[in-house]
Formats: sequence, C-alpha cells, structure tokens
Amino acid sequence: MQSLHIAWNDVKIRIADRSALIMLLLLPLVLTAILGTALKPIMSNEDSFADTTIGLYTADSDSLARIFEEDVLRKLDFIKIESTNKEENLGKMLKEGKIDVGLSIPTVWSENVKEGKLKEVRLFSNSDKELKAAVIESILTSFVSRVQSVSHTTNVVMADLSTSQAVAAGPGEVTELASTITVELTNQGNEVTPITDRTIGKETVSSMQYYAAAMAAMFLLYNITTGAKSFIKERDLETLARLKISPTSDWSIILGKFLGTLGFACIQFLIFIMGTSLFCKVHWGDNVGQLLAMGGAYAVAVSGLSMLLAGLIKEMRTADLISGIGIQILAFAGGSMLPLSQFPDFLKRLSDVVPNKWALTGFLEIMAGVNWGEILPAIIGLFLVGIAAMLIGTLRLRTR
Repeated sequence: MQSLHIAWNDVKIRIADRSALIMLLLLPLVLTAILGTALKPIMSNEDSFADTTIGLYTADSDSLARIFEEDVLRKLDFIKIESTNKEENLGKMLKEGKIDVGLSIPTVWSENVKEGKLKEVRLFSNSDKELKAAVIESILTSFVSRVQSVSHTTNVVMADLSTSQAVAAGPGEVTELASTITVELTNQGNEVTPITDRTIGKETVSSMQYYAAAMAAMFLLYNITTGAKSFIKERDLETLARLKISPTSDWSIILGKFLGTLGFACIQFLIFIMGTSLFCKVHWGDNVGQLLAMGGAYAVAVSGLSMLLAGLIKEMRTADLISGIGIQILAFAGGSMLPLSQFPDFLKRLSDVVPNKWALTGFLEIMAGVNWGEILPAIIGLFLVGIAAMLIGTLRLRTR
C-alpha cells in the first residue's frame, strides 16, 4: 500500500505539471499530424507495385517489341499500359502525372538479335517514382537477358549440329530442329512469374500510422529521464530522507517510484492512442489486446530504465543532458525520426539493441495485422529489459 501511495503521489505531481503535460501529451499529437502529412508523398504507396502505369512508345511493329508488350507487360496485373505514337509525348505524360514510367522501344529493336545484341530502350521517369522505375527497368533487363540467352543457346546448338552426324540427315531437318529449339527456349523464357505486393501482415501501414507509432516510441522514452529526475529531486530536497525515517522501507520507496513512472507512461500512451485515433484518424490495428500488451511492456521497459538511470547519476544537470541529447539519439537510432528502411546496414544493426526500436516495430506489425507469435518476442524482451533494469537500479539506489 505504501508503494501505491508513493506511485499515485508521483502521478498527481506530473499531471499537475503543465509544461510536462504539453511536452509529453500535446506535442506528440502535433508532431504526428505534421510529420504524417508532410512526409506522405515519401511514404505513400509508391513503395508498392500496385497500379503502375507505363507510357509505351514503339517506333515500328517489331516482333520482339510486340512479344515484350503482349507476353510480358500485359500479363503483369499491377501494370497498366498507355500507348503513344510519339516519343516526345512520354515526357509530357510524366509531367502531367498520367504515367509513372515511360518506355521508348527503338526501330527494328530485334535487328541484331541473332548476334545476341539488342538496341537500347529508353526509360523515362521522375525522381518521386524511382522504385516503380527500378521495377520496370528490372523487368526489361530480365527480358533482354532472356532473349540474349536464347540467341546464344541457339547459336551454340546450331554450331554443334553442323559438326555432328545430324548433318547427314539433311540441312532441312537440321534447320527444323534448330527452329524447334529456338521456339521452345523462347516460350520458356517468356513465362512470367507473378509479382504480388505483400506486407508483413494483412494491411499496409501509411505514413500517418508510421509516425504515430514513431512518436509514441520516442515520447515514452522521456519517462526514463522524468522518472530519474523525480528521484534525484526528492533526494536533493531530502524528501526521501524523511520517507526513510518513516516505517516505509527502501524497497517500498523504490517500487513506488517505479510504479509512478509506469502509471504515468501508461496514461500517456492511452491518451496518445485515443488522440491520434480521434484527431489524426490513425488506425492502430484490429487487435486491442496486442496494442495494450506492447504498450504495457514498453512502459515497463522505460520505467525500469528510469530506475537504472537514477541509480547511475547523481546530479540533475546530468539528467537534463541525457533528456536533451541522449533521448534524441535513442529516438533517431530507433527509427522515430527517419524510417528504418532508409538506414545504412551498420545503423540497422545498431538499432537492433535499442528498446524503442522493438516497440516501434511492434506497433507497426500490430497495425499491419500480424499474429501474436510475431510480436511476442518483442513484448517479452521489453518486459525483461524493464525488470532487469529496475532490479539493477534498485541495488544501486539502496547502496546509496
């Protein structure tokens, strides 16, 4: 009961602090709305393959160009084709947003196909459609490679046949055999493997959802320094000393401070979820149980880390420094400022040890609609980090 009384007193003090409320409750909502809206073009469904419109110009009725259009492009469900009779129209269509990528196939594209060479196809794209352009370029490159492979294989087979006993059967049969081989290789090479757009779960996460999760992960981090500063402040004001004179044990005091930070972090998380849902229309997923479990585990982690920090530092200015710089570093490393997909490989490996990255990833997976098995390791990991940090911090605080 003494621990609960201390915890409740801490929560009331933080709620009464208007600057803390603005910092930890209002600011995350404002930043979520700004970042989610401003960065929507960067994190839009451009990252998916759906509804890619290609502007296609073919200089003539080359047979290979026809095969590429009919047997490759038109067999891919995510591609729509807008044909044009002038190459210069492709640039205009791009500027007007009518197409995502433009392809210009030259005259007699297959002129040198017997030598395994093809004329260069021109590709038109805008900087904001780089992924779609890269996908189309990959399809084109794959097709050209297959054509060159077929040509090379046919030439090798013909060379072998010309020196083999099959020549005795007559040139007619050799030519027919070579033609059959070419057709079979071409048919095999033009088979299209379906490409589908898939996410880690059932849903695709929007930019607003990403930054809602990112801001939740970042601003809950501030409870680490807030909890530690509360402990240091009460120690400096000798409030803790007066508590020790009372029948309250050290364990009850420390547990109460831990529960106070945990309680405020949970309140902050719930208000943030409701605020982003109402004002930013953020969909946090269909499984409320998963969301509460992840948020609760993360709150335990930051509360435990606050006790560890309180046990490691002695001065308020050190806590202020960590709050100003350290939390920002953790937020950046955890993906709250820049999507994790944009990180270089060494930073991605570094982010794996940051707890707020586990929380952010967990929130995104819940939004995407994964099952419990996908997020359970993160929930358990965050909970264990919080308990371990609290125990270590408790031992440090008791010795001091």
